[in-house]
Amino acid sequence: MGGMELVGMERIVAAAELLGPVIRKTPVVASRVLSGRAGAEVTLKCENLQRTGSFKPRGAYNRIANLPAEDRARGVVAASAGNHAQGVAWAATSLGITSTVYMPVGASLPKLAATKAYGAEVRQVGETIDEALDAALEFADRTGATLIHPFDHPDIVAGQATVALEILEQIPDVGTVIVPTGGGGLIAGIAVAMHHLAPQVRVIGVQAAEAAAWPGSLAAGKPVRVGRMSTMADGIAVGQPGQVPFVHVAEHVPAMLTVDEDSLSKALLLCLERAKLIVEPAGAAAVAALMSCAATDLEMKGPVCAVLSGGNIDPLLLTRLIGHGLSAAGRYLAVRVTISDRPGGLSALLAVVGKTGASVVDVSHSRTGTWLALDEVEVSLTLETRGPNHRDDVLTALDNAGYSVRVED
Repeated sequence: MGGMELVGMERIVAAAELLGPVIRKTPVVASRVLSGRAGAEVTLKCENLQRTGSFKPRGAYNRIANLPAEDRARGVVAASAGNHAQGVAWAATSLGITSTVYMPVGASLPKLAATKAYGAEVRQVGETIDEALDAALEFADRTGATLIHPFDHPDIVAGQATVALEILEQIPDVGTVIVPTGGGGLIAGIAVAMHHLAPQVRVIGVQAAEAAAWPGSLAAGKPVRVGRMSTMADGIAVGQPGQVPFVHVAEHVPAMLTVDEDSLSKALLLCLERAKLIVEPAGAAAVAALMSCAATDLEMKGPVCAVLSGGNIDPLLLTRLIGHGLSAAGRYLAVRVTISDRPGGLSALLAVVGKTGASVVDVSHSRTGTWLALDEVEVSLTLETRGPNHRDDVLTALDNAGYSVRVED
């Protein structure tokens, strides 16, 4: 890529010096449960506990702080539905610079409120991030404000690279680092820093399977836009890798994995339940990768560090995801059962369930389904089970008792 400025160690060291006084050095937490599953020692790097709840302020602060005085005076502008918005707002306010952030109309209310609280002027435009970006570009043209791109700039990549410096200090013998990957700023920074300081460390990326632009782009040798995206991991749902990150990732990242939606929700639940950490779906991608494939499959040298890239999750989504995660982990079972509409019909069904040791969370019954005979009702049951085997036992018991059962997703 002719003329593109590559990120070297000098730039990363300068970023670390700049960020040292203002950014949190986030903790690392050993995970016994993941170490057991992966077959290697696993440690979590908790960027979900960073200022503003994600790694984003590292790059945003480094980028904004490096602007010349005349550019600072005209302020900065960004387009983001989430973590980048908060990172830019916090960084700009910390540096005494005005910031304007364009967010899509459907942006989550907590992220909207947080961005305003960090000091940005928020403008909601369009349905998608692309439409918000068009508005931000127009604003930059009109006012002279500098557009702060979420990932496609050397100063952003250098700022995110400071995560790697902390990992090397906290886990000096680290063998593998697994990184949630969207536009590529974080993984590019980590990979470049490791290449210079600890070239034996393998840096592996993880994308949501429903929003995976990197595998096709790496195969094509250039950033390629992915068509449709549909994932709960909005933080890494980026349609096309950045040019600057691409050059560094193509050079220094040997593997890019994908994880499905069930894996993401199970990973989020594991972080919550076992590590006591609130992580957003994108932030849990590295954990999802470790849960779905053993270390040996990835030729992973331990110790393994999984980066938890963010923890900004809407409480309503968290509630839904806990239910989804419990269901995916075989801990919830939702069924519809057709029974006779005679006295004792419901109690007979519940007696069969009771004998299996499953706990009834919710029960409702309906006589209005067009498929029901006059003497039938349909009962919807939500049950708490002890895992996949127990779930199968409950279904077998219902089947043996002669019930017609439909399992709900």
